[in-house]
Amino acid sequence: MGNLSVTETMTGAQLLVRALEEAGVDVLFGLPGGMILPAYDPLLDSTRLRHILVRHEQDAGHAAAGYATATGRPGVCMATSGPGATNLVTALADAAMDSVPVVAVTGQVTRGLLGTDAFQEADICGITQGITKHNWLVRAAEDIPGVIARAFHLATTGRPGPVLVDIPKDVLQERAPYVRPARVDLPGVPSTPRPHPRSLEQAASLLRASRRPVLYAGGGIIKADAAPELLRFAELTGVPVVTTLMARGAFPGSHRQHLGMPGMHGTVAAVAALQHADLVLAVGARFDDRVTGDPTTFARHAKIVHADIDAAEIGKNRAVDVPIVGDAKDVLAALTQAVRGLDDGAHRTPLDGWWDRLDAWRTAAPLTYRTPPDGSLSPQQVIERIGLLTGPDAVYASGVGQHQMWASHYLPLERPRSFLNSGGLGTMGYALPAAMGAKLALPDTTVWAVDGDGCFQMTCRTLATCAIENIPIKVAVINNAGLGMVRQLQSLFFDDRHFGIDSATRRIPDFAAMGEAYGGVGLRCDRAEDLDATIRKALEIDDAPVVVDFAVSDEEMVWPMIAAGASNDDIRTARASAPIWDTND
Repeated sequence: MGNLSVTETMTGAQLLVRALEEAGVDVLFGLPGGMILPAYDPLLDSTRLRHILVRHEQDAGHAAAGYATATGRPGVCMATSGPGATNLVTALADAAMDSVPVVAVTGQVTRGLLGTDAFQEADICGITQGITKHNWLVRAAEDIPGVIARAFHLATTGRPGPVLVDIPKDVLQERAPYVRPARVDLPGVPSTPRPHPRSLEQAASLLRASRRPVLYAGGGIIKADAAPELLRFAELTGVPVVTTLMARGAFPGSHRQHLGMPGMHGTVAAVAALQHADLVLAVGARFDDRVTGDPTTFARHAKIVHADIDAAEIGKNRAVDVPIVGDAKDVLAALTQAVRGLDDGAHRTPLDGWWDRLDAWRTAAPLTYRTPPDGSLSPQQVIERIGLLTGPDAVYASGVGQHQMWASHYLPLERPRSFLNSGGLGTMGYALPAAMGAKLALPDTTVWAVDGDGCFQMTCRTLATCAIENIPIKVAVINNAGLGMVRQLQSLFFDDRHFGIDSATRRIPDFAAMGEAYGGVGLRCDRAEDLDATIRKALEIDDAPVVVDFAVSDEEMVWPMIAAGASNDDIRTARASAPIWDTND
């Protein structure tokens, strides 16, 4: 690493704060404790860093991830040693699975106590080795500026992900000169490769010859800010597009060529398209088990073109005919040029017959839900009305479970970075702190946390932070008085033997009252006739967090559905429905 001139001597804590400022950090989520406390003193003097005090370190990690996902810029969190650091583990694992750039800074016991099982000592570097791109134990104050610069560089280079910097307390207290890093040189980290021309030509040729192509878009599209290139390529070729849970919004949900989300709870049209395709062009996707189901039967008739920034993903879960290593933005731009270069123009294979089949599936099995005749609330209806009354310019954060699937289907996801959720790890409690992080990043944007009653109770303490820090998020609790997805699985696969999910006979706690108790506004709605008025009232409140308790039935299930590990051919649209197509078709 090259360095610029040495400036004044300062403490390691001051070096840390200055390094964070020079990295462009404006918001820092944290919770102080003994070993990180020296870093908090210079934070008080910073005019560029806003510290947000969370009530639990996991919330700091998810808030940093929400900030990062909503903006594309790295989110930053801070915790003390021992339990403070280990409380970050779930959030870091979540960020790793979903390729989110998060920089975590933790305090550590003094250097002389390392390895002695001192009070609040934990080997957080060892603990997080498998869930971070890299981590550092800083052993000298003079190393702090360089390590912080490398941490931000690594978190955002190539496939994004979390990193961790662990700093012993005495390192934060010792003095050293500030040496500003001139550039970051990480020899072990390869630069992002350019897609190989030969692979691009092969992919374009396969696409030209294809009769039933599908573009399978993953979260890498959003990470690479490649949504414009995706739209341009899709409209040039006329190819149908499916977007994974992590790619929702990468392609406009209302676009004629969008078939919806594939996989376990995907649309019939999206699942059928992949199962009957003769070519799958996967960009920024990783052939996750939630999408493929039984991998031996997934897209069994298709040639596979797989483009990803991470070469390790290519061929990991599915054999590939044409591998393309590169950033999704570069790949789609280059593929567009390659397709245009074939025979003076566009993709010439007629797709009319293919679209006839796709439209038939769309018509035969649209997304639908039941409206209760007694005037009570359908969960899908609640989420749909929130989206319609709020609009596509908002940011929506989702928890995990049934409401997550309904949110992915019924919200107006028309643009990238408008839908935040925990995809790979499936972390309950993600929505509230992620929504808080997004609102801090985008203060002029309406931010909804669409949560379940189970998820909400895991991180409801976030409301206190939002109230004190004047972060006016809106929270929709889709309250079926229990763990809805667990109940659904017990109904379908355990002979309706329900256990460990709570009961709708007692709706505890009172979520509207919780909203008030935490310093916000609490609303309640249990009738369809009051739904729009309640949502509008929540939208009108812009000076405090709002919690809306939407009481819904506990018997509603998410459809379509494919059982875990089953073939995608076995997709069902209701509990007793028959297969939708002949697997020999």
